[in-house]
Amino acid sequence: MTETVIRALSESDAHLFHTLPDPLGIGRALSHVTHRPAWQRVALRDGRVVARAAWWGGENDSSPVNVNWFDVAEGEEEAGAELLRTAPYQVDYELLLPPGWRDDAGLRAAGEARIRAARAAGMRILVERFRYRWTPENGLPERRARLVYRPEPDDEVILDILRRVHSTTLDAHALRAIEQGGIDQAAREELEFFHWCPSPREWWRVAETPEGELVGLHIPAHVPAGPCVDFIGVVPEARGHGYAYDLLTECLHFLVEHGAESVLGATDQSNVPMAKHFARAGFPVIQERIDFVHGA
Repeated sequence: MTETVIRALSESDAHLFHTLPDPLGIGRALSHVTHRPAWQRVALRDGRVVARAAWWGGENDSSPVNVNWFDVAEGEEEAGAELLRTAPYQVDYELLLPPGWRDDAGLRAAGEARIRAARAAGMRILVERFRYRWTPENGLPERRARLVYRPEPDDEVILDILRRVHSTTLDAHALRAIEQGGIDQAAREELEFFHWCPSPREWWRVAETPEGELVGLHIPAHVPAGPCVDFIGVVPEARGHGYAYDLLTECLHFLVEHGAESVLGATDQSNVPMAKHFARAGFPVIQERIDFVHGA
């Protein structure tokens, strides 16, 4: 077999990235995303692209945040694995998949090929997630009036709430951060992402009962894909009352009031209570995602 050549792309040959088929429709799913050619790499054999990967980061990021587009031609899983293994950016990989992909033979074969290649590159599955998009035709759920919402300008107060939320959590990314550096690391990673989003800091809302007892917080935000429900968190002592649904619908109303014509959301597939809240609030699943991380 001819030797594989792996290299980054440039402005002059960026078109090569699009010479490989896209059976999972990742290009359509990422139509709103701009990839920098310098953060795109391909594996070539006899001048033909047999694997490709695109790393992504925000406009002000000096290095990529993740890999969000990775494809391999049929029978080229090892070339794809080598492409990921030798990349200068060892960041997490987000495999984007159509809803119900395992029920379609073609989609399942394509998805499983990328899973095998990522694993061969030394990555492991952290979690599978649902991604949602609310639009007006889904109906705006009724706003509950059980809680009081207020802005909170002090990051230390927000951090304390995040620590309490993550003291018992179902979120796989938070659990990974806790394993690596404790609850404080998980809270600080959340806060850093809130600040990374270009939406106003003044949007963040703390939720309390009318008597002033803390319930949690919701974070309306904008990401490159559009307005989103960034975070919903309920402190342990306030759980069991369905408050996560209150926070979700309040966050949705807030974004709509600030001009959102569609609103994104996501949760781990294993977080069954939150998935039920999204479904109840009129958020259909538009995508599935498998998050890969490095290491055992």
